[in-house]
Order: sequence, then C-alpha cells, then structure tokens
Amino acid sequence: MAEPTTKSPSQVPVGVDPSRPSIARVYGGFLGSKDVYEVDRQVMERISTAVPEAVDIARGNRGFLNRACRFLARQTDIAQYIDCGSGLPTAENTHQIVQRVNEQARVVYIDNDPVVLAHGRALLEENEYVGMISADIFEPSQVLEHAVVRKQIDFTEPVVLLHVGTMHHLTGDGGAAVMREYIDALPSGSYVVFSHFFDPEVPELTAVAKRIEGILVNGPMGAGQFRTRDEVMEMLDGLELIKPNPLSEPGLAVCGQWWPDGPELKPLSAAAQCIVGAVGRKP
Repeated sequence: MAEPTTKSPSQVPVGVDPSRPSIARVYGGFLGSKDVYEVDRQVMERISTAVPEAVDIARGNRGFLNRACRFLARQTDIAQYIDCGSGLPTAENTHQIVQRVNEQARVVYIDNDPVVLAHGRALLEENEYVGMISADIFEPSQVLEHAVVRKQIDFTEPVVLLHVGTMHHLTGDGGAAVMREYIDALPSGSYVVFSHFFDPEVPELTAVAKRIEGILVNGPMGAGQFRTRDEVMEMLDGLELIKPNPLSEPGLAVCGQWWPDGPELKPLSAAAQCIVGAVGRKP
C-alpha cells in the first residue's frame, strides 16, 4: 500500500480540526488515501504497530461493500441507495458500482466530516443522480427527513440502506435502537448492507480485536467497539439475512468470506477475521 501523504496546515479545509483524528481519514488512509493529517497518521501507526495486519480490516470491509453493491445492482431491481457514513471517495464508490448496471440509479451519501463532504461534492457535482449531505448517521431522523434524501429517494419503493463500518463507532448499547429506526422506515423489499468490527470470541482472535479496540476507544478517536456475534445480530433484527456464501447458512460472515470473487488460496489474517458483514432483506 502506498504511504499516505500528510497534509500541511495550509491544505486544511474550512471546518476541519487538524489536531483531532478523523475516523473517515484513518480508514481512508489504510485504503491508500492521501487525505490524512499528522494526527491521523499517528493513529494509523499505533494500530499498525499493535496489529501489523490491521490494514486487512479496511480492505476486507471495502471488498465486502463492493461485492454487496454489485450483487444488489445485478440481482434486484432496486435503483435507490442511501450510503450512511460513506467516508472519503475512493475507487469503486457505491454510485460507480451500481450505475454500471443502471446509469440512473440514485445514490445519496451521508457523512459529517468536512473533508469527506468537500471531496465528495467535488466528485459528484456533475452526476444528477447522486447527492451528498451532512448529517449525523446516528440520528436517523436527520438522515431520513433531510430534504435531499426526500427528493432523491422514493420511500414507496424498495431502498438499499448501507451502514458499512459505521455502527462500531457508536459507543454503548444504542446501536440496536438506531438500526431499528432505520429498518422500520424502509419499505418492504428493501435491503440493508451492514458491517461491523467483530469479537470472534476465540481467544487468539479476541486478543487482536481488543488490541485495536484499546487504541481506538482509549485514544483521541474515542470509539471503535468490537462486538460479539449476538451483539451484532441485535442490530439486524427484522431482516431476513441472505446466505453469505455457498457453504454457509443465512447470517453473518467474515467480510472477506462474503461471496468472495474466487477461491481462498491464502488464509485470512487474524485481523481480517475481526470484521463481519451481512446483507438482509426487509420482508
């Protein structure tokens, strides 16, 4: 992975505090983004020192997002997507994937990081079917009642809601209630794409999860909770989860094993096994 380039103070957009790390920038940095500041690099270095293969979490999560979007674009007739906590634009963004199948598919990205908003709006300004808004994704009413969402998304028809790598940044026990509010608002036949940091409850893997969690939760970012299978499943109540691969029953799967693009010739690293994903349909 190419080294991210640290931004200088003169390159800081209005509204950005370069003394505080950003979840979106740290995640983007692990995916190769150059839009990181020194404080973000410090968090990345601490994580990488504790768990050298931690980059596999970001890569596994992004690969899952891409494959889930391809699946839904090709295998359903849904043409409207809400991508919560979309993060910094990279190659293969949600709208790029789904619009290859349907060039009129509508996508609304939601984030509240000024760097994400600045880059996203510049990228999307010539695409009439895509919007980006600033809102708190942990306050569903801010998202669901936003004027741009209401203009772009028809809630009388099925919707794809993406909460990919988001809810682990909400501390405490409120995640299930937040997701319940989103799911309740979706029309029947909608789909949810969801991923979350994972505590596999296997001693050697839990140790990896807890090392990363300690850096995230106890450091300047203050969030990044690895939850157990039961805790993650609470957030998906009310959905019919699809099979994550030919060999599994419907449910959660490690992101790297959710309908992979080919056979697994190399074993997944311990870190790669500490993030899970699911795609579920609302009956």
